[in-house]
Amino acid sequence: MQEGASVRHGEQISQISQFYEEATNRLLMRDVLHAEEIVEILDKVATVFMNQPMLVEVDPPIIICGDIHGQFKDLIRLFNHGGWPPEHRYLFLGDYVDRGAQSIETVCLMFLLKIRFPKDFFLLRGNHESSAINRVYGFMEECCRCYDITLWEHFQYVFDRMPVSALVAGKIMCMHGGLSRELENFDQIREISRPVDIPQDGILCDLLWADPDPQANGWVQSNRGVSYRFGADVVEEFCGRMDIDLIARAHQVVEKGYEFFADNKLVTIFSAPNYCGQFDNSAGLMLVDSNLRCRIRALKPKYRY
Repeated sequence: MQEGASVRHGEQISQISQFYEEATNRLLMRDVLHAEEIVEILDKVATVFMNQPMLVEVDPPIIICGDIHGQFKDLIRLFNHGGWPPEHRYLFLGDYVDRGAQSIETVCLMFLLKIRFPKDFFLLRGNHESSAINRVYGFMEECCRCYDITLWEHFQYVFDRMPVSALVAGKIMCMHGGLSRELENFDQIREISRPVDIPQDGILCDLLWADPDPQANGWVQSNRGVSYRFGADVVEEFCGRMDIDLIARAHQVVEKGYEFFADNKLVTIFSAPNYCGQFDNSAGLMLVDSNLRCRIRALKPKYRY
């Protein structure tokens, strides 16, 4: 590359980086992004997701967080408490949209952080990152009210390319929902091709929909109408067979913001406090240090919805 062309290329990269930084700052200042700007963000983050595997391997230290559900102010509060990326590294377990009033701002901020800090900020797909779900529970209506249906469709383009599971130092397995009776090795997750919609059954479905159940022994049909509930015996067998220490998942509101299961081999983390204005739950976040020691913090509700 000639010197002049190299300089121009460097200037273009600088301008692009500046756009993402300025867009982040505008969101934090409660400014509104234009549809064309959001499309640019979505196109870029889709590429970032596709450049990382379906099963993301993450090094500690890392802060693991659960559902956010469009509660933008609570997301900001979470970062203010845990520290902002990239100095503090994060792994979110899905469900960024629906229910809450600011799903667009929430997911755009998270996508911008993913673009700017791809090796320090990780986002998994939740069951609400699916057109079949978020067309019903608020996100499509919000997109159409603030922009148009085309932008909602562009979001689905990104959701279909998101990873669905993570391994922290090979010892903490993370997903939105839970385990699958079909899951025998991690390569089965790595080999899921993208783009992909969430099916009604199988490993991908279970990773986003399954739940632990203290009353269950083995596997029982879920009362959600999709996937399964699984008992502590399933967790203990899976952790032993896969040589992992802990399963971190989200998907269920829990009063303290976190809840352990199966002799502390599984933890549910939920990070949307005062969820839907109907629960007085705290927001949980789990801090994993470089030695894989885990500490839980809980934030009491500050805002009422």
